[in-house]
Amino acid sequence: MAGKKAALVTGGTRGIGLGVALRLAQSGFDVAVNGRRPAEDVQDALDQLTAQGAEVLYCRADIASADDRQRMVDEVFERFGRLDALVNNAGVAPDVRADLLDASEESFERLIRINLQGPYFLTQLAAKRMIEQAPSDAGMRGVVVNVSSVSATVASVNRGDYCISKAGVAMATQLWAARLAEYGVSVYEVRPGVIRTDMTAGVTEKYDRLIADGLTVEPRWGTPDDVGRAVAVLACGELSYATGNVILVDGGLTLPRL
Repeated sequence: MAGKKAALVTGGTRGIGLGVALRLAQSGFDVAVNGRRPAEDVQDALDQLTAQGAEVLYCRADIASADDRQRMVDEVFERFGRLDALVNNAGVAPDVRADLLDASEESFERLIRINLQGPYFLTQLAAKRMIEQAPSDAGMRGVVVNVSSVSATVASVNRGDYCISKAGVAMATQLWAARLAEYGVSVYEVRPGVIRTDMTAGVTEKYDRLIADGLTVEPRWGTPDDVGRAVAVLACGELSYATGNVILVDGGLTLPRL
């Protein structure tokens, strides 16, 4: 099976996901990006990707829906005939940051469904197709990258549902790395810190102050391109014999210091 490699990036039309998709396009991948908005609302992002020389597919789908996940994977194979890299990036923050003593089950269920259950079972679908694809493509080395958060290990008591969903993603990475290694599919976790995106726009003043006061070793916000560079290294197979690893892209936020 010849041709360019193909990647699927969930939540790939803005923020971290778009930063990842752009780096993959620049690295020679054709790219499928997923989102929930109408196609006309994401055209600018699609144009940016096309300008990098990639063939681009937009998959409008809800990552929390089993039917949508299946349709999305089918669309990728219909367009590209292959899938070499899956980047599980789509995720949401709580609608309301609520203290643990006041948090609702509805918010917890929503975040687990979108941030953990969705990517867990999308990985299952994609991995099965990668395994089927491998015999006809001797050079094929599948890669799954889970984009999580420092919240996988750093407790925030006003968004416990988010932290637990990301901690689950961290374990899912280890599980899939252990299960898929025999098929030559590598699985990694990229764990961003404070990244300037739509999701963090509402806490800009807070993190400007914290960064100025030394929250991170590198005294700046992270960018979607910082995360994109790390994911591209993994997707391109530049880090070998290292499945299951966590790559921190947090400017040293979680670096132990005295």
